[in-house]
Amino acid sequence: MSTTQLDSKSYGQYNAKAYSAGSPTSPLAPTIIARRDPGEQDVRLEILFCGICHSDLHQVRNEWSVMPTVYPCIPGHEIIGRVTHVGSAVTKFKPGDIAAVGCLVDSDGSCPECHAGLEQFCPNMILTYNSPDVHLGGMTYGGYSESIVVKEHFVFSVPSNLDLAGAAPLLCAGITTYSPMRHWGVTKGKKVGVVGLGGLGHMAVKFAHALGAHTVVFTTSPNKKDDALSLGAEEVVLSHDADQMNKHASSFDFILDAVSAEHDVNAYVQLLSRDGNITLVGGVDKPHAVSAFGLLLKRRSISGSVIGSIVETQEMLDFCGKHNIAADVEVIPIQKVNEAYERLLKSNVKYRFSIDMKSLKSS
Repeated sequence: MSTTQLDSKSYGQYNAKAYSAGSPTSPLAPTIIARRDPGEQDVRLEILFCGICHSDLHQVRNEWSVMPTVYPCIPGHEIIGRVTHVGSAVTKFKPGDIAAVGCLVDSDGSCPECHAGLEQFCPNMILTYNSPDVHLGGMTYGGYSESIVVKEHFVFSVPSNLDLAGAAPLLCAGITTYSPMRHWGVTKGKKVGVVGLGGLGHMAVKFAHALGAHTVVFTTSPNKKDDALSLGAEEVVLSHDADQMNKHASSFDFILDAVSAEHDVNAYVQLLSRDGNITLVGGVDKPHAVSAFGLLLKRRSISGSVIGSIVETQEMLDFCGKHNIAADVEVIPIQKVNEAYERLLKSNVKYRFSIDMKSLKSS
C-alpha cells in the first residue's frame, strides 16, 4: 500500500495499555503500545467500549489471504470513547464529548474515491488496525486499548440517547448493513430478505424494519424465529425447507447475505424479482459457485459491500439516534476476550460482544 500522499509528520508519543495477539495461535494478552500525541487536526479518545467483530477473529488468526496479519495485532474497530484532547484545528469536538471511531482512520484525500466521498474505497486507506502507521511506523493498533488518536475527519458524533455499549457495534456491524440498504434503495413498500441472524444480520433486520420494508429473515435455526420477529421481521423462513423457500420465489427486491461461511448463494438468487439484488457482506475466503442463468433470466445481480463512507456512517449514527437503534450486546471485561472469541466461533452470543474497556485498568 502506498502512503506517499498521506500525512507522515513526526509525532511525539505516549504509552497505552492494550490487549494484543502475538501470533495466529496466541491468546490475546495484556501489553503496552505506543500512541502518537495529538496533532493539530487530531482527536484523542479514552476508549469506553469496543465491540468484537467477527473480522477481529479472522484477523487475529490470520484467516484472510487478502489481508495477511502483521503481528503483534491489536484488534478493534467498533470504538466508543470520551474525548480527552483535541488539536488546535479541531472544530467538531471538545474534551468531554462522546465520540466514535470505526474501521478507517485515514485516507489519501486526493484520489477519485475520496473526492467522491467514498473513503472506504480509497486505494491508500488506512484501517484502524493492521495497516501501515504513517505516523509512528509499524502498523496501526485498534480499539482493544485504553485510548486512540485519530484525525477529526474520521471521528463521529454519537447521539446522546444511545446506549454506549450497544452503540459500539454500529461502527462496523451497523454501517456494513446500513450502507448497502441505502445504496439499493430499501424503503417502504420493498420486500427485503436477511440471510443469517448474527451480529450483522440482527442489525440488518432492525434497519430494514426502520426503513419501512417488509422484512423476511432466512435462518437454519428454528429457535431463532421469536428473536427475528422481536427484532422487526414480519416473516421467518427456514432456508433448508424447500417448500418455505419456493413460496418466496422471484419476490424479493433486495436480499442482504450476512453469512460468513460457505453456503449456497444460488438458493437466494432464485428468490429475487426482476432487477433484484443480493449483496454479500460476509467475508468468505472461498469463491461462491453461482449459476449464470439464475442471473440472466431476470436481470438479477450479485454485489458486495464493505462498511460505508464517513458521511454515510454519521448518517447511520444519526438514523440510529432518531429510531433508537443499537446493537443487542453482551458486555464483557477485556479479560474474557479469548473466551468470547471461542463463543463467537460457536455463534454463542446475542448478538454482539461489547468490551467494557474500564476493565483494562486492572490488567
